[in-house]
Amino acid sequence: MKIMCLNGWGGKLHAPLIAYLEASSPDILCLQEVVHSPETTKEWLTYRDGSHILPQRANMFRDVARALPDHTPIFCPAAQGMLWDGETSIPSQWGLATFVRRTLPITGQVQGFVHKAFSPYGYGEHPRSRSAHVVRVFDFEKARFICVAHMHGLRDLGGKGDTPERIAQANRLAELVQQIAEPGDPVVVCGDFNVDPGSQTFEILGRIGLADLVTARGFGSTRTSHYSKAGKFADYMLVNGHVEVTDFTVVAEPEVSDHCPLVLTV
Repeated sequence: MKIMCLNGWGGKLHAPLIAYLEASSPDILCLQEVVHSPETTKEWLTYRDGSHILPQRANMFRDVARALPDHTPIFCPAAQGMLWDGETSIPSQWGLATFVRRTLPITGQVQGFVHKAFSPYGYGEHPRSRSAHVVRVFDFEKARFICVAHMHGLRDLGGKGDTPERIAQANRLAELVQQIAEPGDPVVVCGDFNVDPGSQTFEILGRIGLADLVTARGFGSTRTSHYSKAGKFADYMLVNGHVEVTDFTVVAEPEVSDHCPLVLTV
C-alpha cells in the first residue's frame, strides 16, 4: 500500500501536479490546501490577502478526483471565503481532501477541527481555522485495518515555533486519531504541520506511539525550490510500531508544489 501526503499549494502547479498524481496513483492521498469552488466553471481564480496574491486552481478538488477515478474523494472544508476573477468575487471553499482507492473499504472516519471551527463567511483572521481527517480502512492484501490521518497545521506569521495554539492542535489531532484507531492498528499520521522539528507536537504524538520518519531518516527539507524562506521543514509523516515500513521518501522531483510529496510504502 502506498500512502502519499502533500500540501498541494492550491493547485498553483496544476499541470505537473496532475501528471504526477496520475502516474503515481497512491492508494491513499492526503492532500492539504485544496480549493473547491462549486459555483464557478472557471479554471483559475486569484487569492488575495493583503500583499499575498496567489493563483488558485478554482476546482482543484474536482481536478484531482478526475485524475484518480478509482478513488473515493472526500473534501473537508475549513472555511469559505472569496477568490477573485478579476474584480468579481467568487465563493470558494478551502481545506483538506483525502482520496482512498475504492478497493479499500472505509470502515470508520472522523473529520474535526484542530483550531477554531468552520468559518462560513470568510477565511478569517490569522491564525485561521484548521481541520484534520482520519480514516480507518481495511487492507485485503494484508488482511488488516490501517488508520491514516492528516492535518494542515496553523500558519503563524511569527514562525514555526511552539505556541499554546499549536500545543492545543497537537493534542486535538491525537484525540481525533484515538477516536478511530483500534488497539493493534497500524497508524499513519501526516500533514503540513507548519512546525519546527523540535516542536512539542512530536512529544504529544509520541504519547500515542507515533514517531516521525522525515527527521529520523535524515531528510534535510520538505520544501521545493518554489519556497524561498528560511525553515525548510513543514511536512511530516509519523507511524506507530505496527506499521511495517517498506519504503519512505521525500520526493524532490518532480516539483509539483512548494512542498515535497511524502511517500510511504507499507
